[in-house]
Amino acid sequence: MAAADVPTLLGTSAPEFKLPATDGKIYALEDVAGPRGTVIVFMCNHCPYVKAVVDRLVHEARALMAEGIGFAAICSNDAESYPEDSFDNMRRFAKAHDFPFTYLHDESQAVARAYGAVCTPDFFGYDAERKLQYRGRLDEGRT
Repeated sequence: MAAADVPTLLGTSAPEFKLPATDGKIYALEDVAGPRGTVIVFMCNHCPYVKAVVDRLVHEARALMAEGIGFAAICSNDAESYPEDSFDNMRRFAKAHDFPFTYLHDESQAVARAYGAVCTPDFFGYDAERKLQYRGRLDEGRT
């Protein structure tokens, strides 16, 4: 993940990206955006906080996607430092948890820096015009 926190202002536009996904395709922001809004979550496989919420995350993603909200997850961790977050392990993690959303690999961490993501999971919620409306956690839960 990016090492320094970048201030995130509500109303700012979602940074564009083009990243490989666990399904073997390349996706841009426009490919994952929904007509009613978009959620981008920065996460990784090894994070205990991600592991604690992954089932709820999948459930909520399904509900949002059914309402026309696009949803994608991005792993920006260095696989050399965190082997559990390798691209092959991302594929296994997505399959094991039956991800209904695209799971993208940001090997260079450039996308994480552009968004200002500094932890996992880190949620960014955008409206239909792709303007930031929310930045934070999945919910108020602490586990």
